[in-house]
Amino acid sequence: MMGRDSSVMKAWEATVRKTQAVAKKRANSIFGSTYVAHAEEEEDHKEDTNGSEASELYHAEKVLPNGDYYKGEWVDNFPHGMGKYLWTDGCMYVGEWFKGKTMGKGRFTWPNGPTYVGEFKSGYMDGTGTYVASNGDTYKGQWVMNLKHGHGVKNFSNGDKYEGEWRRGMQEGHGRYQWKDGSYVGEWRNGSIWGKGSFVWDDGNRYDGYWEDGLPKGNGTYKWDDGSFYVGNWSKDPTDQSGTYYPRGSSQEANLEWNPQEVFTKLSEYAICPGEKVSILPSQKRLAVWRSTKGGDGAKPRRKSVDGRVSVGLEKPNDRMQLWGGVEGDFSGTKTPTRGGVAVDDELLGLSIDGAISRETQLQTLKAPRKSKRQGETICKGHKNYELMLNLQLGIRHSVGRPAPSASLDLKPSAFDSKEKVWTRFPTEGSKYTPPHPSCEFKWKDYCPVVFRTLRKLFKVDVADYMISICGNDALRELSSPGKSGSFFYLTNDDRYMIKTMKKAEAKALLRMLPAYYNHFRAFENALVTKFYGLHCVKLTGPAQKKVRFMIMGNLFCSEYTIHRRFDLKGSSLGRITIKPESEISETTILKDLDLNFIFRLQKSWFQEFCRQIDRDCELLEQEGIMDYSLLVGIHFKDISENGDLISSRSHTLAGDSESEGTPCISRVDMDQLLLDPTSWASIKLGVNMPARAERTVRRSGCELQLVGEPIGEFYEVVLFFGIIDILQDYDISKKLEHAYKSIQYDPTSISAVDPRQYSRRFRDFIFKIFSEDS
Repeated sequence: MMGRDSSVMKAWEATVRKTQAVAKKRANSIFGSTYVAHAEEEEDHKEDTNGSEASELYHAEKVLPNGDYYKGEWVDNFPHGMGKYLWTDGCMYVGEWFKGKTMGKGRFTWPNGPTYVGEFKSGYMDGTGTYVASNGDTYKGQWVMNLKHGHGVKNFSNGDKYEGEWRRGMQEGHGRYQWKDGSYVGEWRNGSIWGKGSFVWDDGNRYDGYWEDGLPKGNGTYKWDDGSFYVGNWSKDPTDQSGTYYPRGSSQEANLEWNPQEVFTKLSEYAICPGEKVSILPSQKRLAVWRSTKGGDGAKPRRKSVDGRVSVGLEKPNDRMQLWGGVEGDFSGTKTPTRGGVAVDDELLGLSIDGAISRETQLQTLKAPRKSKRQGETICKGHKNYELMLNLQLGIRHSVGRPAPSASLDLKPSAFDSKEKVWTRFPTEGSKYTPPHPSCEFKWKDYCPVVFRTLRKLFKVDVADYMISICGNDALRELSSPGKSGSFFYLTNDDRYMIKTMKKAEAKALLRMLPAYYNHFRAFENALVTKFYGLHCVKLTGPAQKKVRFMIMGNLFCSEYTIHRRFDLKGSSLGRITIKPESEISETTILKDLDLNFIFRLQKSWFQEFCRQIDRDCELLEQEGIMDYSLLVGIHFKDISENGDLISSRSHTLAGDSESEGTPCISRVDMDQLLLDPTSWASIKLGVNMPARAERTVRRSGCELQLVGEPIGEFYEVVLFFGIIDILQDYDISKKLEHAYKSIQYDPTSISAVDPRQYSRRFRDFIFKIFSEDS
């Protein structure tokens, strides 16, 4: 027995030396105290009444062809129970397993020193655990999918300490951060001090008030240890700061030769330690499990992963190596139970090569749509709308660029009055308030300027960037065809903003719902409804007296990612299909409900937040009598082959494959790459840059009008962008007549024009079918 153990050790060490020197160094220290799972090995394989063989739990010791090593409990071709797995790069896991996944309590160590001890779930650090980084930083608390999430305590190597709430790997919520000579207790957001809180220095001085991005912002009080204090409005910009000093024991203000900016200088010395980055996450580690076929040359072995995926296709020569079967390459000598000359794992898995190929050939491989040129036609001199563009840019530069008092977020009711508008005349020669310009004379109207100025502030829009995008040297681009409503769309050169011409009825609808819209965004910063930045009107002088109303809104698809598919989804079926051959569908083609062939699976916390926000947004639109809106979804596929095929992250499993269905899904590599850097979560918001999995669906034969197809288990790693658009359609007399007319000809539930309450209910039911939690 000792001789066999020695041969196993030497074989493993020889492989490690060929891969990485660091693994060799770890081998001597790790194997010194090899963990042995106390599992009882069956000697006899008892058959049941049907002649089938029960699953066997036994102790296994295996060296894999790539040099990985496993020792522990084994069942049904999976590590299951207690066991230890060593990868050739030096990573090691010791703990509980469930069908090939780290599940339960365990310990994961990295070759460069970091260690995690705690709970695992489906390969992720998930539950309660302690992580010790290579630099000595220690976190003890709750985890969700490899991220600190919940309550936790982190002690930094420099002596700092944070105790409080975490969200997606960053400090968020209520927490306390302790430096060597000061501490902060209060609210956090996205890893930064943000909200209401108190900073106390060791000398007794303190600041109580509001913070933004780590600095005092808004109302606050600075107190000295002698009882005197300074109260006022705080800002890093001295021009925005004002306050009053009160001496100790007095309610009368007094003069003090003290600059509040000194507080900002003091705070610059108190940095918040950044989050650590790891080279690889436990959920990214793959088990080199190989499928074996015993007892015959006719069967061709196929490579198999732990989650039941099978590589079907041409076989590489080295794929013929067999393992686990007591043949060449099996260093452990542990036998694999067989029945009738067929390996038990073949029986249990119930996989058929022929069946898999047949299923593959029935479905065409999905391809990425053809690339398209940049959207829109540049509006240059000579274009029919060139002067209109100049008028628009002149008006916005005048409205946005003129100085205005700092507006409070609490607006007066008069600010929302539809009569609250400002007319400005723009003669070609210029005036006291307007510059000379080469365009024709026109009048410019600003609707509710204070409200939209405050909305831009609420949306964190920089005034200078806003003007440069719309009014800079680069011309706007006009989209090639107007929308269904007859409106024209224009894009800024940087794609950040979209300008849409609108009818008078739409402008009235927006002004009517503006108070509720404004309060909605104040309450829910992750609202999915369209963001409006301004509502304006250009009135051309002369005999025509033409009026052009337009609104400025955010472009949902302004991203560094290429948007490969775009869907406009309403939850109705009548006319909701794109009549275009596949060859004419490009990246900018807007597809509809009956074109959709995916279900989008979001991580649990995102899905819950998504459901809550969809409910809130639909309630707003229903209360305002709005219908005919839709969810615009953009999909970026992360894996595309050179010939344009979409690469799935997991082959679909066959129906009736109970073993594969019971096996936890392998974690997403692209998701893990994102999780490696906690700061990258700052770019992810609800509906923006959201990593997800898209599961392919197929509609049943003869059910072309089936809104949601049947999922087939074929997954694609994607990044999603989505938002609710077209939110200015009232259920007016024209829509009521449309509903009455179409209800006679078609199923009333299939048409788009229904009353707001019914529309909201149907819309939500549909959206919650095509979005689900990724279990």
